[in-house]
Amino acid sequence: MRQAIEIAVENVRSGHGGPFAALVVKDGRVIASGTNRVTTSNDPTAHAEIVAIRQACAELGSFQLEGCDLYATCEPCPMCLGAIYWARPARVFYGATAADAAQAGFDDAFIYRQLVLPAEQRSIPIVSLLREEALACFREWLAKPDRMPY
Repeated sequence: MRQAIEIAVENVRSGHGGPFAALVVKDGRVIASGTNRVTTSNDPTAHAEIVAIRQACAELGSFQLEGCDLYATCEPCPMCLGAIYWARPARVFYGATAADAAQAGFDDAFIYRQLVLPAEQRSIPIVSLLREEALACFREWLAKPDRMPY
Protein backbone atom coordinates (compact mmCIF):
# COMPACT_ATOMS: atom_id res chain seq x y z
CA MET A 1 0.00 0.00 0.00
CA ARG A 2 2.84 2.38 0.78
CA GLN A 3 4.23 1.86 -2.71
CA ALA A 4 0.82 2.64 -4.23
CA ILE A 5 0.56 5.80 -2.13
CA GLU A 6 4.03 6.93 -3.26
CA ILE A 7 3.05 6.37 -6.90
CA ALA A 8 -0.20 8.33 -6.45
CA VAL A 9 1.59 11.26 -4.83
CA GLU A 10 4.16 11.29 -7.65
CA ASN A 11 1.34 11.15 -10.22
CA VAL A 12 -0.08 14.37 -8.78
CA ARG A 13 3.32 16.09 -8.49
CA SER A 14 4.28 15.20 -12.05
CA GLY A 15 0.99 16.49 -13.47
CA HIS A 16 0.22 13.15 -15.10
CA GLY A 17 -3.19 12.68 -13.51
CA GLY A 18 -5.29 12.41 -10.39
CA PRO A 19 -4.36 11.33 -6.87
CA PHE A 20 -5.00 7.62 -7.30
CA ALA A 21 -2.80 4.56 -7.85
CA ALA A 22 -3.29 0.79 -7.81
CA LEU A 23 -1.03 -2.24 -7.78
CA VAL A 24 -1.75 -5.87 -8.62
CA VAL A 25 0.35 -8.32 -6.63
CA LYS A 26 0.74 -12.06 -7.21
CA ASP A 27 2.87 -14.32 -5.04
CA GLY A 28 4.30 -11.28 -3.24
CA ARG A 29 5.47 -9.60 -6.46
CA VAL A 30 4.01 -6.48 -8.09
CA ILE A 31 2.97 -7.54 -11.58
CA ALA A 32 1.15 -4.36 -12.60
CA SER A 33 0.61 -0.79 -11.53
CA GLY A 34 -1.72 1.93 -12.63
CA THR A 35 -2.31 5.58 -11.96
CA ASN A 36 -5.25 7.81 -12.71
CA ARG A 37 -4.86 9.08 -16.29
CA VAL A 38 -8.37 10.35 -16.97
CA THR A 39 -7.49 13.95 -17.82
CA THR A 40 -4.12 13.28 -19.45
CA SER A 41 -5.46 10.58 -21.78
CA ASN A 42 -8.97 12.00 -22.22
CA ASP A 43 -10.28 8.61 -21.19
CA PRO A 44 -12.96 8.55 -18.47
CA THR A 45 -12.23 4.86 -17.87
CA ALA A 46 -8.52 5.42 -17.16
CA HIS A 47 -8.86 5.04 -13.39
CA ALA A 48 -5.87 3.57 -11.58
CA GLU A 49 -7.58 0.26 -10.86
CA ILE A 50 -8.68 -0.18 -14.49
CA VAL A 51 -5.19 0.64 -15.77
CA ALA A 52 -3.61 -1.84 -13.32
CA ILE A 53 -6.15 -4.57 -14.10
CA ARG A 54 -5.56 -4.22 -17.85
CA GLN A 55 -1.80 -4.38 -17.39
CA ALA A 56 -1.99 -7.35 -15.01
CA CYS A 57 -4.28 -9.33 -17.31
CA ALA A 58 -1.92 -8.71 -20.22
CA GLU A 59 1.02 -9.80 -18.07
CA LEU A 60 -0.78 -12.98 -16.97
CA GLY A 61 -2.33 -13.74 -20.35
CA SER A 62 -5.70 -14.09 -18.66
CA PHE A 63 -8.88 -12.07 -18.22
CA GLN A 64 -9.00 -13.03 -14.55
CA LEU A 65 -6.66 -12.16 -11.71
CA GLU A 66 -6.79 -15.51 -9.94
CA GLY A 67 -4.57 -15.54 -6.86
CA CYS A 68 -3.86 -11.82 -7.10
CA ASP A 69 -4.37 -9.01 -4.64
CA LEU A 70 -5.24 -5.49 -5.71
CA TYR A 71 -4.04 -2.52 -3.66
CA ALA A 72 -5.77 0.80 -4.35
CA THR A 73 -5.03 4.09 -2.66
CA CYS A 74 -8.75 4.78 -2.40
CA GLU A 75 -11.97 2.82 -2.07
CA PRO A 76 -12.96 1.82 -5.63
CA CYS A 77 -15.64 3.79 -7.46
CA PRO A 78 -18.63 1.93 -8.98
CA MET A 79 -16.91 1.48 -12.36
CA CYS A 80 -13.73 0.13 -10.81
CA LEU A 81 -15.70 -2.06 -8.44
CA GLY A 82 -17.47 -3.61 -11.43
CA ALA A 83 -14.13 -4.23 -13.18
CA ILE A 84 -12.71 -5.73 -10.00
CA TYR A 85 -15.57 -8.20 -9.73
CA TRP A 86 -15.19 -9.18 -13.39
CA ALA A 87 -11.42 -9.65 -12.91
CA ARG A 88 -11.96 -11.73 -9.76
CA PRO A 89 -8.84 -11.01 -7.69
CA ALA A 90 -8.48 -12.86 -4.41
CA ARG A 91 -8.61 -9.70 -2.30
CA VAL A 92 -8.76 -5.92 -2.55
CA PHE A 93 -7.11 -3.53 -0.11
CA TYR A 94 -7.75 0.21 -0.14
CA GLY A 95 -6.45 3.22 1.75
CA ALA A 96 -8.67 6.30 1.74
CA THR A 97 -12.47 6.01 1.75
CA ALA A 98 -15.02 7.22 -0.78
CA ALA A 99 -15.91 9.96 1.73
CA ASP A 100 -12.25 11.06 1.77
CA ALA A 101 -12.27 11.22 -2.04
CA ALA A 102 -15.48 13.25 -2.00
CA GLN A 103 -13.86 15.81 0.29
CA ALA A 104 -11.09 16.15 -2.31
CA GLY A 105 -13.63 16.72 -5.09
CA PHE A 106 -14.01 13.15 -6.34
CA ASP A 107 -17.59 12.35 -5.34
CA ASP A 108 -19.14 9.27 -6.91
CA ALA A 109 -22.17 9.19 -4.59
CA PHE A 110 -24.32 10.55 -7.42
CA ILE A 111 -23.66 7.35 -9.39
CA TYR A 112 -24.94 5.18 -6.55
CA ARG A 113 -28.05 7.38 -6.34
CA GLN A 114 -28.59 6.98 -10.09
CA LEU A 115 -28.29 3.19 -10.00
CA VAL A 116 -31.33 2.75 -7.76
CA LEU A 117 -33.56 4.79 -10.09
CA PRO A 118 -35.51 3.16 -12.91
CA ALA A 119 -33.39 3.43 -16.07
CA GLU A 120 -35.70 5.94 -17.73
CA GLN A 121 -35.55 8.30 -14.72
CA ARG A 122 -31.77 8.61 -14.56
CA SER A 123 -30.04 11.88 -15.43
CA ILE A 124 -28.71 10.12 -18.53
CA PRO A 125 -31.72 8.19 -19.85
CA ILE A 126 -30.99 4.51 -20.48
CA VAL A 127 -33.41 3.25 -23.14
CA SER A 128 -33.88 -0.31 -24.37
CA LEU A 129 -33.97 -0.47 -28.16
CA LEU A 130 -34.49 -3.44 -30.51
CA ARG A 131 -34.33 -5.98 -27.70
CA GLU A 132 -35.72 -8.89 -29.71
CA GLU A 133 -33.20 -8.31 -32.50
CA ALA A 134 -30.39 -7.88 -29.98
CA LEU A 135 -31.15 -11.30 -28.49
CA ALA A 136 -29.60 -12.78 -31.67
CA CYS A 137 -26.19 -12.04 -30.12
CA PHE A 138 -26.96 -14.26 -27.13
CA ARG A 139 -28.44 -17.02 -29.29
CA GLU A 140 -25.20 -17.07 -31.28
CA TRP A 141 -23.16 -17.18 -28.08
CA LEU A 142 -25.21 -20.00 -26.57
CA ALA A 143 -24.94 -22.01 -29.80
CA LYS A 144 -21.16 -21.66 -29.94
CA PRO A 145 -19.72 -24.99 -28.70
CA ASP A 146 -16.25 -23.59 -27.97
CA ARG A 147 -17.32 -20.49 -26.04
CA MET A 148 -15.20 -19.55 -23.05
CA PRO A 149 -17.46 -18.81 -20.10
CA TYR A 150 -16.64 -15.98 -17.76
